[in-house]
Amino acid sequence: MNPEAVASQYRFEKQRTEAVVRLSSGETVRGFFFTAGGITWHDGPERIGDLLNSEPGFFPFEVQGESGPRIVLHNRAHVVTVALTTNEAERNPGYASATRRFVSVVLSTGDRLTGTIRVYRPEGHNRLSDWARQPEIFRYFETADRTFMFNMKHVVSVSEAPEP
Repeated sequence: MNPEAVASQYRFEKQRTEAVVRLSSGETVRGFFFTAGGITWHDGPERIGDLLNSEPGFFPFEVQGESGPRIVLHNRAHVVTVALTTNEAERNPGYASATRRFVSVVLSTGDRLTGTIRVYRPEGHNRLSDWARQPEIFRYFETADRTFMFNMKHVVSVSEAPEP
């Protein structure tokens, strides 16, 4: 029996998805997440949001080292923001009909982000306070030129802001 054939039936093909990760140490790291081509709880490929919200602990992240690419394991609890190269938030079911809120967010790093969040709740339960009580740790945040995810455990405050 060919050992490679046996191993391949248990292998999951992964896609490299570029992003910039900001850690609680203040370090900013450019590299690649590894996401699955498909997952069981929604149609389409795995998103970085799915990966970060799936479980606590560490995730692999490919960075470019002096001698080539290498894998670093980052602890999700110490990820403050992730700057995405695509707007994967648009792939959420209900994105177009979700309530948009323009907000200002202050992070534990002292950074302030101003942009849009989406509240995926029924009418009457779509306030900013309803959004803040949702269970997902990592949330999408859209600015005019970029989509981020931020770790709710590093949010100091969030308030509605006037749209520009």
